[in-house]
Amino acid sequence: MPEALTPRSSTPLPAIRRVAIVGAGTIGASWAALFLARGLEVVVSDPAPDAEAQTRARVQAAWPVLTELGRVVPGATAEALSFEPDLERALAGVDFVQENGPEREDFKTELFARMDALLPPHVIVASSSSGLIMSRLQSRCRHASRFVIGHPFNPPHLIPLVEVVGGEQTSADTMDRSIAFYRSMGKYPIRLNKEVPGHIANRLQAALWREAIHLAAENVASVADIDAAVSQGPGLRWALFGPHMTFNLGGGPGGLANFMHHLLGPVQTWWDDLGTPEMTPELQQRLIEGVQAEAGARSMADLVQARDADLTALLKALQR
Repeated sequence: MPEALTPRSSTPLPAIRRVAIVGAGTIGASWAALFLARGLEVVVSDPAPDAEAQTRARVQAAWPVLTELGRVVPGATAEALSFEPDLERALAGVDFVQENGPEREDFKTELFARMDALLPPHVIVASSSSGLIMSRLQSRCRHASRFVIGHPFNPPHLIPLVEVVGGEQTSADTMDRSIAFYRSMGKYPIRLNKEVPGHIANRLQAALWREAIHLAAENVASVADIDAAVSQGPGLRWALFGPHMTFNLGGGPGGLANFMHHLLGPVQTWWDDLGTPEMTPELQQRLIEGVQAEAGARSMADLVQARDADLTALLKALQR
């Protein structure tokens, strides 16, 4: 079983043993698979008629990969999953909540207020929101200090990153306990010091995609070749180091200082020339046709399977 957490509070809190997944879908099911693999009891709550069947199928599909990566602890089983459409019954007796509802501020604000009224004050509620501001989401909660963003990258059972972001009323204890919990699950949590829309990783992705769209709009290259310029080039380095460390290595023995001394001028001219494309219907259609051509005869299921297989191989290589 995962290790008990040690919060700052002088009063010992229950170890996190039972987790509620509120909102299934691909993200919720992926979280469920990871938590089950780490030996937790997991209850999933989603009102959709087919949510239970789809969740169980996705957990079963993820289990072999989790086993291959060594993330399944002794005694863990996918059968520890339970499903409860009724939110009040689902939250009874849980120690942690991972919320994955629709990415709408009004929906989550109402949902958080409802969960806040049902849960004991010590139970952390973490949201998988990919870009909303927690200060707004927690604004109607009596125990707002226990709400936090715990944004994963898809699929959460494979990608290590979790962005942990507090709102104005989130306590330092909640931040510390959340980070400790995610780390005990084998994740790589990072702490954001302030709230920004989109957090960090999605903003970086958005910046790169904006320029990729500009290059396609200007017909600099095909959509497939623009994608290859990332996946077959800097993307390989980014699996090991982020942009700052990558350019630090690019500076040779002098590091980032040497890189900036010799190359900052040219890089700034590239920044000045970056595009701000207008996503017209015509440009959207060009991008859609471009990725369809890039995919070729491979279905979406084929692409997902290939992605997960390659991610698994990459993660195993990085573990070594």
